[in-house]
Amino acid sequence: MLDTLKWVVLWGFVLGLNYYLITLLQWYNYSFSRVLTKHHKRRWHIYHALLPLAVFVITQLKHWDLAFIVFVGGVQLPALLFWRARLDKPLVFTPRVVRFFTLLLLFLSVDALLAHAYNQSFFWLYLLLIALVHIAYKAFEALIAQGYVRLAKDKLRRMKDLQIIAITGSFGKTSVKNYLYQMLQGKFTIYSSLDSVNTLLGLSQDINNNLEESATLYIAEAGARQKDDIKAISKLLAHHYAIIAEIGNQHIEYFKNMETIYATKAEILQSPRLIRAFCHEKNPLEPFYAGLEGQIQPYPGQVRAVSATLEGTSFELFLDNQWLAFETKILGAFNVDNIALAVLIGRYFEIPAAQLQRLVSKLKPVPHRLHPLHLNDKFIIDDGFNGNLKGMLESVRLASLYPGRKVIVTPGLVESDEESNATLAQAIEEVFDIVVVTGELNADLFTQHLSRPQKVFLRDKSQLEQVLQTITFAKDLILFANDAPNYI
Repeated sequence: MLDTLKWVVLWGFVLGLNYYLITLLQWYNYSFSRVLTKHHKRRWHIYHALLPLAVFVITQLKHWDLAFIVFVGGVQLPALLFWRARLDKPLVFTPRVVRFFTLLLLFLSVDALLAHAYNQSFFWLYLLLIALVHIAYKAFEALIAQGYVRLAKDKLRRMKDLQIIAITGSFGKTSVKNYLYQMLQGKFTIYSSLDSVNTLLGLSQDINNNLEESATLYIAEAGARQKDDIKAISKLLAHHYAIIAEIGNQHIEYFKNMETIYATKAEILQSPRLIRAFCHEKNPLEPFYAGLEGQIQPYPGQVRAVSATLEGTSFELFLDNQWLAFETKILGAFNVDNIALAVLIGRYFEIPAAQLQRLVSKLKPVPHRLHPLHLNDKFIIDDGFNGNLKGMLESVRLASLYPGRKVIVTPGLVESDEESNATLAQAIEEVFDIVVVTGELNADLFTQHLSRPQKVFLRDKSQLEQVLQTITFAKDLILFANDAPNYI
């Protein structure tokens, strides 16, 4: 009876340990190095990985079978269930995750059959088994990924009438994609990549599963965490048009220096079918334009009379040898560059200027990017998907125009440097009455740089709604700035 119970508990131990690991891998794009080096709540590694492994080793050395059973059933698995219940981004059982657990259960079953056949248990081999499962899983997924990419390439090759626009940059990619979609949908049968899908595998799956063969224009984002990421996407898409939005120090911790970031973003120019590239004029990419000089168009061009308030944005753009006025309900001065780019591309595709003015006036905001809402007699600005310094400073500036009390909810900047977060904190200090800091990443820095506003620190967001009900009142402005998940 005890032996049977031990086998059940051992399987529970292995499955629990790997549930924790695969959850973090899903968060960090299935990269062990990012899980180990970029995860900010490292105490979780102690609670859910190192402690269970240590107890396993000690109890096996001492032959304390009952202690192991009590630990797994009374500590490890209940703690894991409690941890999972508090996550705002729990594990999603995608086909990839299902394949992982299928492989894990297969390995466990083979081990159990061997133990039964030889009438001997080799519990120490479970540590080796866990490592072997992850090695086999990684190799298997690499083969599957190659298949997805190959199928996507073949599909794009078959679609002879399809034109492709690829967008990269440090920020603004999703907004540009959204505005282009709205402004060009009357001229093309458009498909744009889902949400913020921007990796090689993500784009391949999106093309295979969602791109209709009747589409005549495909708009895709290209993101990167390391050199050659965008080069691989360019090989997949072989796009006709490239956009390089403004480049900043986002993900500097991965690239180490700005020169590598510039070189990686410029990889989008390597498409064999490139006709034209629209590049933000602030990007110092001239060394990468060799041989493409006639195909590069800087943007936003000549812009003047910019006005960005809580009611909307207006500007004038020099187009067709005249100054044309544009008005939109879209918030944020930085969106002038994004909208001007969409106008220039619309004009390139021969949409009349007067029609472009009407299209700009009807643009709808991108969800979670300076999206104004009125809820329970409070003015809310949802800027949850804006995680760069320029954009967050603009959201703070817009909030400063509000005459009433102002509250900001933010974790600060993620995957950025201390100097940028200090700059953000100084801007917040001058504008807001209450600052709710979510997560632990920048808690100490905000403590140092904020003195005037009331400060509320939340280790995770599970109590955020209750806190806001307590500290906010009617007519307050609440800015949600960079809604990072609570594992940050």
